[in-house]
Amino acid sequence: MRVGAHVSIAGGVDNAVGNELDVGGNCGQIFTHSPQVWQDPDIGAKEAERFRAQTDAELNGPWVIHSSYLVNLCTPKPDLREKSAASMQAEIDAASTLDIEYVNVHLGAHTGAGVDTGLENAVSVLDELSIPDDVTVLIESDAGSGTKLGGEFEHLATVLERSEQELDVCLDTAHAFAAGYDLSSADAVNATIATFDDVVGLEHLRCIHLNDSKHALGTNKDEHAHIGEGEIGEDGMRALINHPALETIPFVLETPSEDGKGFEWNIDRVRALRN
Repeated sequence: MRVGAHVSIAGGVDNAVGNELDVGGNCGQIFTHSPQVWQDPDIGAKEAERFRAQTDAELNGPWVIHSSYLVNLCTPKPDLREKSAASMQAEIDAASTLDIEYVNVHLGAHTGAGVDTGLENAVSVLDELSIPDDVTVLIESDAGSGTKLGGEFEHLATVLERSEQELDVCLDTAHAFAAGYDLSSADAVNATIATFDDVVGLEHLRCIHLNDSKHALGTNKDEHAHIGEGEIGEDGMRALINHPALETIPFVLETPSEDGKGFEWNIDRVRALRN
């Protein structure tokens, strides 16, 4: 079973490996810099070499780079589009340097341009990127609040179909639940996974952000809860963790650190729920 968490790179990207091991993970996710600012990754050759060597020796993988929160692929604004494209290219280049397989990104918000125009904007930005064969961009499902796109599986499918790039998907369970896809029981999980397969295709599912939700089904509110302790609940989480179509997909946790529980507790919880 491949399960891990989003960990810090404070002090150097190579520190992420030890941080992942400390919480019991064997795969994981990082930011290459603060996600709240426009900043390029600053990764030295020696720390990159240490990261690659330690990853090969200690982890099962994969790693995922999560793009900056400021990136908006759907924007109609030329300046934001340019910054978003440049930021994505920098993350892709960093992933290639670090031998990281995936770069994860939200589609962003169309901010009044309309759904179809927003999706076309996203496709056009993605198609400008130079993506090497050893890196894949993952489009992450969204909670769908406001004009944000990616809450509907059809949005993800449209981008994959229209883009000239070989793109895949990261499914966030809390986001999908908030967007109206029920995951709170075994039957609901089966139905939602079948819908995803029909609309997007399970062959495109490369990573799952495994998070419970603090808010009810279809509320479009994105706030993560501890595994089995949110609105998805233990039954839903157990069904996800043991679903036969997901058994080879890496689970990456973005659960909170609160109530005396952090990533280690949540990773242990995932393993305890695995049959």
